[in-house]
Amino acid sequence: MSEMGAEVSYQKFHPEGNQFHPLHFFSGPDSYTLLENVSCASYGVNVAGIIRAPRGDGKESIVLVTPYDFINGGDYESLSLGIVSSLFSLLSRVTWLSKDIIWLVADSRYGDYRPVAAWLTEYHSPSFKVSDLLKCDELNTADTFRRAGTMAAALVLKVDGRSERFEDTLSIYAEASNGQMPNLDLINVVNYLAVHRQGFYVKLEKVVSLLSSSWLKIFGEIFEAVGKLAHTLNPDWNFGIPAADYLEGSATLASSLYSQALGIPTGPHGAFRDYQVDAITLKVSPRFPPHSKTRQHDFFLRGARLLEGTIRSVNNLLEKFHQSFFLYLLTSPSKFISVGVYMIAFALLVAPLPMVAASLYIDGCKALTNSTHNPAENFKSWKWLDAAKQVFALHLLGFIVTLLPYFICQLPGQHSPRNRSIMWGTTSSSLLLITFVTIPGCSPFSSRLHRNNWAVLKSVTIAAAFIGLCLMSIINFATAEIGALLLVPTCLMAQPIKPALRSRSIKSLLGALCSLVLVTIGFPVMFFAISKGLLGEGIVGLSLGGEFWTWLESLWAWKSATYLYIGMVHLPCWLLCLCILFHPS
Repeated sequence: MSEMGAEVSYQKFHPEGNQFHPLHFFSGPDSYTLLENVSCASYGVNVAGIIRAPRGDGKESIVLVTPYDFINGGDYESLSLGIVSSLFSLLSRVTWLSKDIIWLVADSRYGDYRPVAAWLTEYHSPSFKVSDLLKCDELNTADTFRRAGTMAAALVLKVDGRSERFEDTLSIYAEASNGQMPNLDLINVVNYLAVHRQGFYVKLEKVVSLLSSSWLKIFGEIFEAVGKLAHTLNPDWNFGIPAADYLEGSATLASSLYSQALGIPTGPHGAFRDYQVDAITLKVSPRFPPHSKTRQHDFFLRGARLLEGTIRSVNNLLEKFHQSFFLYLLTSPSKFISVGVYMIAFALLVAPLPMVAASLYIDGCKALTNSTHNPAENFKSWKWLDAAKQVFALHLLGFIVTLLPYFICQLPGQHSPRNRSIMWGTTSSSLLLITFVTIPGCSPFSSRLHRNNWAVLKSVTIAAAFIGLCLMSIINFATAEIGALLLVPTCLMAQPIKPALRSRSIKSLLGALCSLVLVTIGFPVMFFAISKGLLGEGIVGLSLGGEFWTWLESLWAWKSATYLYIGMVHLPCWLLCLCILFHPS
């Protein structure tokens, strides 16, 4: 880099510990837990080079990132270094640059995300305290960290494996933490240049199991037939879509929704979104093996031209991307569903909740008034307090259950994920039993509930679910959308099964059966197993608890708000629906 005229700096970092701490959950991106007893041999070194723009004032910059394992780097990682190195050499000689260029070679021995996050932390929030890393190596990294201007955009390039197609494949990864997405214009620029200028086959991640789904294929054929029929009636109606495109779009949409709902970044670009920098990861799969020298020149040329075209597009902007969407779901590299469209589906799901809650409350108050002859109990404004007490107690229990993994992780000794999940489940069940015993009327089997109406409890439960889903839609809409698909039908269909069994009518029995099925599917562990089956990973057996713990561990390690939603909104509402189901009416 220095021979190209760039300013070179080094930055050392330690690997990050994966330990849940409740007080750090909503902390900034610069807060992390270091592994204990780390030695000088365990730190990583990032190398950054900066080219100052001849036509710029140093206030803006563009970042290029290439993860590279300095110890066990493979041939494909060397290809990514070669592409960016050739482009960096070209950019050091051009005169049209108006934004500084930063090339970060991230030490990926501890993953691709951690080195980029550590470098960004030092870039935006420099630490002035003396670090133990300064005495670990002969590299003099003290007071040599170089900075450029505000980052306008960032591109992460990885060459990963040989393409399964007969052409070079470019995969775009855009999802960041808690469903954050870069501005859609950045994806559009890369997709247009890759397809129409360099001839790459651009793809996004898909739920592969949906591509072979027979029922989804039937829906696609129906929509295709309806579109053709509409086009014959009126040639201006061109809303038809081929069945194959419908399958591809549905699989891509499901993957985009699932990735955003998890709240886990799909690449090192996620570290940039924590600082509101538009960034994506470009994973290129060449159609030739890495040892083929005849095709490397063409691959280098096309890859470098793609990056150069993107840099030129961002370099010519007077301001950051802001005209397009930040909230969207991708169905293909060139098609998307905007926030104005998918918000309608969520609104239609949650809109009945307040109306049903109000109707149930009125009916419950009337039934309770007619069933009692005590004038002191006829104050309608206080009849919801018993139900509200039960709802509050179970939500408080959900909060405690959410914090339990922190205390489980503090236990001495090495415990497997399966054992930790057993301890978590046993402790949570014990706390639930204690709650039922200590709080009168909280248990569905309590005798105090015989004089209360289950409709009031269901009314307060629906109100709590409505508030939780609306709050979650502000933080991560994809999580709120999936949560509404599970929670809204469960809350609306929940009803006591004892009256249905006594009446033995077909309608009542079907309603009770639907309630049981929805409550069973809505249990977090059960839904996790079903989702693994839909994703093609298969439903595991005895190791389900360990798999679920590992999944939750990844959520809290990345500070995903989905973890809080599961513990503090979904689980308490599921328990309340269970109480309604076994209500002694």
